[in-house]
Amino acid sequence: MKTKVLITGGTGYIGSHTAVTLIEAGYEVILIDNLSNSSENVVSRIGTITKVKPELEVIDLAKMEQCATVFKRHQDAKAIIHFAALKAVGESVKKPLEYYSNNIGSLTNTLICAKKNGIDKFIFSSSATVFGEPDSIPITEDALRKRPFSPYGNSKKVSEEIMEDLVASESAVSITSLRYFNPIGAHDSGELGELPSGVPNNLMPYITQTATGIREKLWVYGDDYPTRDGIPIRDYIHVVDLAEAHLSAMERLLKEENEEPMEVFNLGSGVGYSVMEVIHAFETTTGQKLNYEITHRRNGDVPQLVASSELAYKKLDWKPKRNLSEMVGSAWAWEKKIRNTKN
Repeated sequence: MKTKVLITGGTGYIGSHTAVTLIEAGYEVILIDNLSNSSENVVSRIGTITKVKPELEVIDLAKMEQCATVFKRHQDAKAIIHFAALKAVGESVKKPLEYYSNNIGSLTNTLICAKKNGIDKFIFSSSATVFGEPDSIPITEDALRKRPFSPYGNSKKVSEEIMEDLVASESAVSITSLRYFNPIGAHDSGELGELPSGVPNNLMPYITQTATGIREKLWVYGDDYPTRDGIPIRDYIHVVDLAEAHLSAMERLLKEENEEPMEVFNLGSGVGYSVMEVIHAFETTTGQKLNYEITHRRNGDVPQLVASSELAYKKLDWKPKRNLSEMVGSAWAWEKKIRNTKN
């Protein structure tokens, strides 16, 4: 019997890549998603890559009745990887109640249903936004968590605090919170990548959609930050490297190698690139020129976020393998495939 794992938000960008990694490692994967920012055809794409089409449960985890029904059906699962959340920083500023209701509600419902059904291994999709504007770079796991600049980021910070309270109670759950920096790139097969609904909120799909002509122009938000070129700097990590980190973290829990009831790991490359440097890397790697323009700062952005992932390297026996050129190249291959672009 294969070990069953539930992946919430499983048809999303990171969730789908993680599903591929787990299936290829021999796990049975159940995807749970409300399809609010993804498509059901992702399941077929996962099947094309792995030759195994995972089961999809289309429900809203923020609705307890739906959550309880699905968890009862899959109470033989051994672990949960929880990606389900709204994630657009800018949108969260405009719709804070929607973000808190969805992100925190889906988390608490999932934890309640997991406990009722005896599923005690839980991996949480967190974010570098929990650090707010950090005091020093690179950022370590024990850096002070500050009030994030967006409701999205704050929902992740509050979620971590909820899980800390849970493990401090008499609950027997073991939790790993993985704080991502900036995932980009796509699966080497070209079958999976980032495909947001509507106008992209993340940098890479905006770059690739600008290159194909779907977007007229790429806006670079601010050039007056205290960085080497005045442009915000971020730590970019290939989505497949990120997926592999989830596999390592889950197996650490399943083998009961965790040293604390709740462990936290930063997941990044440890290298920071400005938005302009990513643009230039894309142009160099793909040969595509981008139409971009620098404009004013965007609310919620901080000057620099770069990870120290040394703890993950040591405890998870994991390191990112793919460089920036591979990240942007794979993202472009994915964009060309889904748009049938000839370039």
